[in-house]
Amino acid sequence: MKNVVILESLGISPKELEALKAPFLDRVCFYDYERTEDPELLKREVADADALILANMPLPGEVIQAADRLQYIDVAFTGVDHVDLKAAKAKGIRVSNASGYSDEAVAELVLGMILSLMRKIPQVQDRLRHGGTKAGLVGRELKGKTVGILGYGRIGSRTGELCRAFGCRILATSRRRHPEYPAWVEQVELDALLRESDILVLHCPLNDETRGLISFQKLCLMKPSALLINVARGPVTREADLARALAEGVIAGAAVDVFSQEPPLSPETELLGAPNTLLTPHVAFATEESMSLRAGIVFDNLRAWLEGELKNPVL
Repeated sequence: MKNVVILESLGISPKELEALKAPFLDRVCFYDYERTEDPELLKREVADADALILANMPLPGEVIQAADRLQYIDVAFTGVDHVDLKAAKAKGIRVSNASGYSDEAVAELVLGMILSLMRKIPQVQDRLRHGGTKAGLVGRELKGKTVGILGYGRIGSRTGELCRAFGCRILATSRRRHPEYPAWVEQVELDALLRESDILVLHCPLNDETRGLISFQKLCLMKPSALLINVARGPVTREADLARALAEGVIAGAAVDVFSQEPPLSPETELLGAPNTLLTPHVAFATEESMSLRAGIVFDNLRAWLEGELKNPVL
């Protein structure tokens, strides 16, 4: 029997979770825990684990090193920067992610954010609730705008499709050129993406190349009327620089779902006081449909690993 430790909720009902576990019960003992970031508690929880399942909670190297039996980490998330991959690699531990589960969820939230910013929905609602009118709050249309997408992977390409359906021009920047992209996607360098975009959407992973990539200097390349949408990772932008750019009118607005720390945010977080800003607490990936899809992918990854295969490999 293999010991599989589920370190946090997968966002599905107990009934759905039990149904997913059922086919494994002849070969797996499951242990379920509440999310914690206490490394000493985590070490005790993973001590006898052959495999771990987690979503986006941090998994530091010291915890991985303390898990003597650990062979597999099954991450119920697309990004894996919260897992110490160096520690996992050093121990020969295999790692999978749940790539693809939130393509629709994230892309749809991007559309909601863009429309909310362009039509000033939060502001006009507040104005109405306080007895006012639309005076001074007339918005803009999405049709005809240029949408630049930094990181044109599965989620980025879905965002591109949805924006194109609204009549937008689509620009994209990735680490290499992709001949397989549709003809309506214009592949450009980063600085051109920044200069030409009316709406810049960040979908890139967090790595050494992208950490702090969107600085004040880069933001100054953008149009004063431009909007920035970050549903990638918080540290891709320099938060203080983005707050400054918004305060000084360098860009017109921003919608941010990811931050340098996982919510709840510190009251000192500079973006909390930035003007023309729509902030959400890391919800882009989370819908009823995506949570079910994610759990299915995670348990299919587990099945494959138990059978000597590896699906959605990261390591």
